[in-house]
Amino acid sequence: MSFLELKADTHRQFGGFSWMRVLKGALLRRTFRVVVTMRLCQAAAKSRGALRVMSPVFKLLHRVATHMAAMDFSWQTNAGAGLALTHGWGLVVNPGAKIGCNVTLMHGVTLGRSDRIGADGERTSHFPTLEDEVWVGPHAIIVGGVTIGKGSRIGGGAFVTESVPPYSMVLGNPAVIVKSNCTPDVMNAAPL
Repeated sequence: MSFLELKADTHRQFGGFSWMRVLKGALLRRTFRVVVTMRLCQAAAKSRGALRVMSPVFKLLHRVATHMAAMDFSWQTNAGAGLALTHGWGLVVNPGAKIGCNVTLMHGVTLGRSDRIGADGERTSHFPTLEDEVWVGPHAIIVGGVTIGKGSRIGGGAFVTESVPPYSMVLGNPAVIVKSNCTPDVMNAAPL
């Protein structure tokens, strides 16, 4: 776990960083607890020292944290610093998804894979990429090898199957761009 990632995650949650805020959030905020346990699991997996021995314990803690928060959010997900999970209920993130820095995910969001089967029968899987400062509204679904451009906002209930250019606002099912050059929606943006 990079100290900077956890510091940025804490800043997004509380508007500043201190170890007391990390402890308070891990104990009292179910969505923040998921982020903390994910960072612990990732730190243990990268460690070559004593922290690696704690990996099974951290994975168990993460499983309990996601269960208590009613989320399916793998510790293996590539998530940048400053991740904010708001409400969280029903959140589903495929471990192959890539999430940039200062991203906000609301409840019911799905970041899912799409599979294509070629003429030769070979299956290829594709996963979404969310660039920095993306805001994803409640119950939005983003599927497949799409890229959501920096600073974009995905409206609640949107079904996104095509890439979105930076600083765009997307609504609907199927999703359409309703505004370009929009301002990113990042509450308590972590200084990176």
